[in-house]
Amino acid sequence: MGSIKKLITASVAFSVFGLGTAIAITPNKLVSGRLPAYAGSTTTDYLTDGYLTNWKSSNAKEIALNVGAGPTKLRINWESYGDCAWATNFTSGCGHTGVALSNFKILTSANSTNGTDGNWDVAATITNNPVMARGVDIDFTGKSWFKFVSNGDVGQILEIEAFDMSNGGTDTWFFMGTSISQMGIKQQDTDSTTAQLIHARFPEYTPAMLRGGIGCINSTEVVAHLKEYLEYAGNVKFWAIEMGTNDAWGGGDWNLGTFKKNMQTIIDSAKAHGITPIIARIIATDSAKAGWQVNPAFLEAVDKLTEDNNLPKGPDFYTYFKKHPEQLASDGVHPNGDKKGGQAMHHLWAEALAPLYAAGDTASVSSADSVDSTITDRGDSTIAEDRTGANKSSHILHFHPPRIYTQGRNIAVENVSDDIVDISIVSATGRVFAQKSPCQQTKQAQFINIPTGKYIILLRDKTKQVISSAVLSIY
Repeated sequence: MGSIKKLITASVAFSVFGLGTAIAITPNKLVSGRLPAYAGSTTTDYLTDGYLTNWKSSNAKEIALNVGAGPTKLRINWESYGDCAWATNFTSGCGHTGVALSNFKILTSANSTNGTDGNWDVAATITNNPVMARGVDIDFTGKSWFKFVSNGDVGQILEIEAFDMSNGGTDTWFFMGTSISQMGIKQQDTDSTTAQLIHARFPEYTPAMLRGGIGCINSTEVVAHLKEYLEYAGNVKFWAIEMGTNDAWGGGDWNLGTFKKNMQTIIDSAKAHGITPIIARIIATDSAKAGWQVNPAFLEAVDKLTEDNNLPKGPDFYTYFKKHPEQLASDGVHPNGDKKGGQAMHHLWAEALAPLYAAGDTASVSSADSVDSTITDRGDSTIAEDRTGANKSSHILHFHPPRIYTQGRNIAVENVSDDIVDISIVSATGRVFAQKSPCQQTKQAQFINIPTGKYIILLRDKTKQVISSAVLSIY
């Protein structure tokens, strides 16, 4: 029983070509940041400044950007204002207003000098778009300019971003949510967005982030509009989901079964479209002001959905805001902008997502080239062991993965190949906690007295390429 209580979970994936993990993020470089946006004879800098809460907007019917030659494929994201809700008609609980960028074309040019002259080709035609944030992929081979051209009302355009998708970038995100996200992720001021926080910590990544909070929406209404969610936000790799406050309203559990069923439907639909969902734990209320608290059964449901579906863990809004009720508004439910409640949400999302980025770009690794692993409990240690089968291809049969395991609060790495020159212990927040080179004589390294927490162990070669990794939790 003692060894079971000390059981330390680990997951390992190895490849002869690099790290192989279930979640792989390939960078898609932001190529439009702080570039001038040309609207006829005027230019603006606020449409590309990355600050999604500056509330400077444009209603120009033509907006052009010169991102330069090089990318063969671009993702064009845009954000509009309105009342900060992603859609105006997905819920009957609240009335939402705002004019979406609905009917327009995206044109590209290789020879324009000012966004107006030169030759232009139609790269995309968008009709009847009802949402306030969306991304579209376009062919950009041989081009350097793109522009929006609309004959109708364009509403209030807040931001336009272009990402280089030439290498099949997968760093694309849609933040689905309720009024908690509508306010906290979009409406309220923050020092940095989740995307900017990730970029600051992992400079090679510039997440393409779309914000999709809708006040009053619950999981039943999301399921009723899943077709629209998939149509307008289904071309991303990740759905970062904040959902449940309206389902759990009042503190009872009468709606628990419906919530669990709806969330499983959302998860299944996302996965069927190649999207990885990540679910936040429901935000705590200030029960003294709200008069109720989220029923623990809903939190257990989120945890179980995450575990049963093998999803990355989302941020724990419940625990954080339970400890920081001062960052909730006077209603005791929503984040307080003046007290940086929304800013805290951005930081909590970034912290939760950091382990996915700490593992590095692994999308080029074929799953067929990965070596499976299993966890074996041996007394007071847990070892990640290779399970290379006899039918594996010959180049894998000659690959001997390192042995990475824990003993108490120590992490040991053994059987290190000559190629590996650097071993890093990365915390769940993406900070390099410890780093050293393996001993050349013993082919091993040991890290002593590691604090409680979840860590990613990264093994790199001379070119800084990640050769293998492990995820370990120390309790």
